[in-house]
Amino acid sequence: MMRALALGLAVALAACGTAKRGEPMAGPFQPADPGQRRGEVLFDRHCDKCHTGGEGALGPALNDKPLPVELMKLQTRRGIGAMPGFPASEISDQELDDLMAYIVALRRHRGVTE
Repeated sequence: MMRALALGLAVALAACGTAKRGEPMAGPFQPADPGQRRGEVLFDRHCDKCHTGGEGALGPALNDKPLPVELMKLQTRRGIGAMPGFPASEISDQELDDLMAYIVALRRHRGVTE
């Protein structure tokens, strides 16, 4: 009887835990090309504060939304709601392309299709 109670308690406690959502089944993301690596640096500098690792934090998650790149670029340039805009003087057009390449590659790594 005591074993069954202990087993039931262990199962119940395990079920109460949360799934680790930031670590994909495929392992940590490693950018494949130089543009993606530059995009990762830009993401860490400008985006990670609010979209930690692409997951939701202060801002919404980016990893689970297959938004078109042009829409993401517009949102990044102009800002929406609490998100500030990042003008070309802060993130150049080339840097914005690298940032988008990183975000798209990160989403693909996490299983989100365009």
